[in-house]
Amino acid sequence: MEESPPPSPEPEQQPPDRELVARTQAGDSSAFDQLLIRYQQRVYGVIHNMVNNHADTNDLLMETFSKAYQNIHSYKADAAFYTWIYRIAVNQTINFLKRNKSRHNISMDDDSEDMESQKEFIDTALSGDVERQNKISELQKKLNESLMKLSEQHRAVVTLFDVQGLSHTEIAKIMGCSEGTVRSRLFYAHKQLQKNLKGYV
Repeated sequence: MEESPPPSPEPEQQPPDRELVARTQAGDSSAFDQLLIRYQQRVYGVIHNMVNNHADTNDLLMETFSKAYQNIHSYKADAAFYTWIYRIAVNQTINFLKRNKSRHNISMDDDSEDMESQKEFIDTALSGDVERQNKISELQKKLNESLMKLSEQHRAVVTLFDVQGLSHTEIAKIMGCSEGTVRSRLFYAHKQLQKNLKGYV
């Protein structure tokens, strides 16, 4: 009679954010490393959609987590950790954009890298549909240009709502404003994007 294979080990339960924060506050730096791993990809996405430059995004990502670690004792457990870290990231990025208003942040290298990560672009490239590939490339470029024309605050709400999928309530907490302000900024930003993308979508 064949022996039954041993049962598969249970997946390791990941500690909740608040436990990791408490451990970090108690001096366990490895707990913060886990928070960094858990959130770095999402925070990277927020920053990159606002600056559209990989080098600047990497710098701001490091600054965000460095500031979070330095200020971890100011974190209050009644707020979700992700809204706290997002708020730091958005504030750091807005300050960066204000300091560098004269810079042209749109990078063609960034555009092509972003497109190559999109399944539709890859499928199109493989199919050899050059005309469609060029249209996607042009639309991506125009979308990035349109987003960069928005103010820092409008860019932030579009990124948090349309890209990150956060609610008005969550965005209000991150931006430190009312939900009504979030809605009005989104309405204005969407109108501007539609105007700039007229003829493309």
